[in-house]
Amino acid sequence: MSVQTEQEAARSLLSVERLAIEFGHGARRRRVVDELSFTLQSGRTLCIAGESGSGKSLSALAIMGLLPRAAATPSGAILFKDQELLSLPERHMQRLRGREIAMIFQEPMTSLNPMMSIGQQLEETARRHRIAAGSGAHQRAREMLEAVRVPHVERRLKQYPHELSGGMRQRVMIAMAMLTNPKVLIADEPTTALDVTIQAQILELMRDLQREFNTAMLLITHDMGVVAEMADEVVVMNQGVVEEQAPLRQLFTHPKASYTQKLLAAVPRLGTAGPLASKTERPVVLEVDDLKVRFPLRRERLFTTPKEVRAVEGVSFRLHQGETLGIVGESGCGKSTTGKALMNMLAFEGSARLNGQELNGLKGEALKAVRRDIQMIFQDPFAALNPRKSILELVGEPLLIHHRLALHEREERVAALLEQVGLPGDTMRRYPHQFSGGQRQRICIARALALKPKVIIADEPVSALDVSVQAQVLELLETLQRQYDLSYLFISHDMAVVERLCHRVAVMYSGQIVEIGSRDQVLHDPQHAYTRRLLAAVPVPEMDSRRDFKALLEAFESPNPIKPHDYIAPAQCYIEPNAGHFVAV
Repeated sequence: MSVQTEQEAARSLLSVERLAIEFGHGARRRRVVDELSFTLQSGRTLCIAGESGSGKSLSALAIMGLLPRAAATPSGAILFKDQELLSLPERHMQRLRGREIAMIFQEPMTSLNPMMSIGQQLEETARRHRIAAGSGAHQRAREMLEAVRVPHVERRLKQYPHELSGGMRQRVMIAMAMLTNPKVLIADEPTTALDVTIQAQILELMRDLQREFNTAMLLITHDMGVVAEMADEVVVMNQGVVEEQAPLRQLFTHPKASYTQKLLAAVPRLGTAGPLASKTERPVVLEVDDLKVRFPLRRERLFTTPKEVRAVEGVSFRLHQGETLGIVGESGCGKSTTGKALMNMLAFEGSARLNGQELNGLKGEALKAVRRDIQMIFQDPFAALNPRKSILELVGEPLLIHHRLALHEREERVAALLEQVGLPGDTMRRYPHQFSGGQRQRICIARALALKPKVIIADEPVSALDVSVQAQVLELLETLQRQYDLSYLFISHDMAVVERLCHRVAVMYSGQIVEIGSRDQVLHDPQHAYTRRLLAAVPVPEMDSRRDFKALLEAFESPNPIKPHDYIAPAQCYIEPNAGHFVAV
C-alpha cells in the first residue's frame, strides 16, 4: 500500500459532531440524544453499546436520514467525506443511502419484502443503484449470496423470506447491504435474536467482508461479548448521553464510568457460575418418555406419499422437585416445541406425566385442572400480554378462571404478586405498553405464579432483555425457586445464562437430545461434537478472547426433518461416560 493510500485510509470517513436529537414541542420537548460525537475510519469498527432507550439506534437512523418526522436535530453535524448530511436534500441523500452508506436492520423479516423473492429484492437493489442491469443484476445477486456463504444459491434466489431461517435472512440482509460495496456499513443489533452458532457465523462473515472491501463499520449492540469480538473503538451510551468513549482494550481493562463498569459486571460469563447442589435425589415431578411432535405437510401431488415434519423425535427426561433443567440448542432443534407440547398446546405422541398424571390427551376440565400445576413464561412478553387488557385483568385472569375469586380478592392477590416480582402493586391499573421489556417479563412471571404451580416452563425468558435487566430477572427466578421450591424447564440458547441457573442440561439437535447430564458435565466436559460446537461459538466479553469462527462458517447441515408418514426413525442409543451423563452415539 502506498503512503498516499495509507493516509486516505486513516482519514475519517464519517464524523458525528455534538449531535442532538429531540422529540416533541414546547414544554413536551424531550432530548433523547445529547452531544454525541465520534469518528469512523475505513477498515475500522466502532461499536455503540448501551441498553434499550440509550439512543444508539436513533443515532444510526439520523446518519441514514431516516429519523421519524416527529424527531428533530436542533444541533450538531454529521459529516461523510466532509459532506454535511443533516442539511443534505433528500434527493441527494437517496444517492448516498444504500450505495455509500448501507444499513443492516435488527429484524430482517420486517426489512425484507414478503411479496418478492430473494433474487428479485437483490436484483432491484443492483438496478436501483445502477450497479448492474438485466442478467448482470442476477449475476451480481448470485455473487453476493455466495460471498455471504449462503448454500444452494440458485434455489435461495427463488425463495421468499418466510422460507429462510433467521440466520439465512440475516445473511441476505448483509448481502443486500454489501451489494453496492458501501464505504460505511451500519449494523443495528445484527445478531440479537440469533443462536450462538449463527451469531458466530454472522460476526465472522462481517469480519471477512470488512477485510475484503475495507469497509468502515458502525456496530450497534447491547451484547458486550459481541463488542469484545468486533470493536476497535467503543462508545457507551446511557439514556442519550455518552458515558464513556475509548479504544476497546482500555474500555475493557480500565473502564472509567460507573455505568460501563455496571454494564460489564452484569454480563453473564461462561465458566464463572458458582456451585449448584444436585436435586436428583428429590422426587420427580415431570417424567417425559419418547415424546414425539409431528406436523403433517400438504401433498405436492395427489398420489405422492404423505410427508410430515418430525419436529421432536423420541425425547425423554426427568425433572425433579426444586430443580432447573436447561434445554439448549439452535433454532429449529425442537426445544420450544417440546415446551409447548408439555403444555398441551400441541398434539404429541409418547408420555408426559406431571406428578404421576398423564398429560397426553387431556382435554376440557381435566386439562384445566392440571394447568394449575404447570405454567409457561413465553419468550416475547409483549406478544404474550393482551394490549387491550390492564395488568389486573391479565395477572388476575387465572385466579378468575380457576378460583372464581371476587374482584377485591383478585386485586389483593395481583398486588401481592406484582410486589413479589419487584413491581409496585398500584401499577395493576396500567396497560402492557406502559412498561419496559424487563417489567413486562416480570408481569408474565407474576401471571405464571398466580396459581402456585409446581412446574414452570420458561421459553427464552431473558433472550430479548438488556444485560442488567436480564440479571435482575434471573435473580428473581432464583429467589422464587428457593421460596416456593419450583421446578423449571428452562429453554435457552445462552450458555452463560444456562450455566448460572440450571442444575442439569439437555442439548437438543434435530429434534433429539444428543447429550444430557449435570451442568458441569455438559458445559465443562462436553462429549458430543454438537455440544462442543455450541460452546465454541459463545462470544466472551473479555479482551484477548476473540475466537476463530471460520470453521462455523461452513453450514452444519442438520438431517432433513421432513420424512414420509410411515418412516420409522432408528432408536437413539446413548453411552454413559460418567454417572448421570448420557451422550448419543
